[in-house]
Amino acid sequence: MRKLKASILGLLVLGFAATAQDASVKYAKTITPEDMRSKLTILASDEFEGRETGTEGQKKASAFLEEFYQKIGLQGPVNGTYRQKFSMYQSDWSEVYVKVKGKKKMNGVDFIFSGSANMDKEMKLSTVFIGNGDGLADMDVKDKGVMVTAFSRELLTKINEAGAKAIFRMSANDEQFMQTMPRQARRSMKSRLRFDKELGANQSMIFNITKEMGAHLLNSSVEKIDAAADNPASIKPSTIRLMVQEKLVELGTENMMAFLEGTDLKDEVLVISSHYDHIGQNEDGSVINNGADDDGSGTTGVMEIAEAFAQAAKEGNGPRRSILFLNVTGEEKGLLGSAYYADNPIFPLENTVNNLNIDMIGRVDPDHENDRDYVYAIGSEKLSSHLKIISEYANITYMGMNLDYRYDDPADKNRFYYRSDHYNFAKKGIPIIFYFNGTHADYHRPSDTVDKIEFDVMARRAQLVFHTAWILANRNDRTPVDRTDDMDYNR
Repeated sequence: MRKLKASILGLLVLGFAATAQDASVKYAKTITPEDMRSKLTILASDEFEGRETGTEGQKKASAFLEEFYQKIGLQGPVNGTYRQKFSMYQSDWSEVYVKVKGKKKMNGVDFIFSGSANMDKEMKLSTVFIGNGDGLADMDVKDKGVMVTAFSRELLTKINEAGAKAIFRMSANDEQFMQTMPRQARRSMKSRLRFDKELGANQSMIFNITKEMGAHLLNSSVEKIDAAADNPASIKPSTIRLMVQEKLVELGTENMMAFLEGTDLKDEVLVISSHYDHIGQNEDGSVINNGADDDGSGTTGVMEIAEAFAQAAKEGNGPRRSILFLNVTGEEKGLLGSAYYADNPIFPLENTVNNLNIDMIGRVDPDHENDRDYVYAIGSEKLSSHLKIISEYANITYMGMNLDYRYDDPADKNRFYYRSDHYNFAKKGIPIIFYFNGTHADYHRPSDTVDKIEFDVMARRAQLVFHTAWILANRNDRTPVDRTDDMDYNR
């Protein structure tokens, strides 16, 4: 029955020669658990410090990839180099302060600032107490600061619509607020990375403060503040001095890539990708998130697949289409590296036939404890009806794995289709497959280490990607875009 099914599917995989089929088996066998272990042990070592974007550890990882691609003889397609360099920007709010009785209270130490602004000099801001905000409609807060004891998204909208310039949100429990201050500060002292140097037009200022600090700013007391909950007008307005100044941090980073030129269809390009960054380490370096599975495993997979194709080319079995092996940075910061490539492609996107993206292939998730020989194949039929057929054919013919499609369900709450680098290719209309082993208890934790990796499973998944890539690179016709993706790309 399996042979019959393979034959039927094979009729649809047009233009793929049996000799090429046979050759692929030889090179797939070069992808071994032992080779994967040797590469991943380096990539997910403490020496690389968790590979956070823009850090020294990420630079070490990029150098490791560069040396490897040079060694196996692949071309550097970026003006002869393997690096697509670019800069990203981040706002640092460590200089933000509010003055209390003439003394500076600093962001991250005494309060938590959220929002964005950039002042040339200290601001004097007339500020009114509005309690829980029930009486906001009857108060004039335009261009003023407002002090609130309750906060919600609805109230925030109303305050902004009323034209307030800043919000001072008093905590319900000062002791608890100060206990969580270090964790909150780590998350808010710096903005997300962005490509634009300038701040966006929508600027806002929210100061999360203790009730005690709020009372001092209003020249009042905590007891009076509590008593004025139903009568906020009993607390007189006050002038608050504050400074919000952005320290702009530029982070230089790079996507890494290697190129194998095709033969008669060399102008068409297949992209095989992973992200080589991870979430790094804590501030004092005592805890490192090595990211062995996420996505050291995928990056190792791309390296092994690249090595197999490079060997095939040296022996006269090079692919008809060109292949770009792409290891992107900034995935953990919001898919930024792949977004940069999609907007600044080295090869025209209209000539990019497919993207096979590998993000976490080294583990077995809890749903498959009794079925290790699986992989989630996400998005294979979103844009092309042919791509899933080719994927199935490659699997039935060579691997016989369980391809799990549960995450293609539009109702799936995990939304994994949005959450890795293939997404930026799909947005450009390029058919993709995202290979994924699912999440586990060590996801984004220091315990995502090499000793947890199941290398036999990882090797088989990489072999599946290799066989699929071999077919896509050698068949006569590129996979057509014959479906309209119903996913919401603005989400």
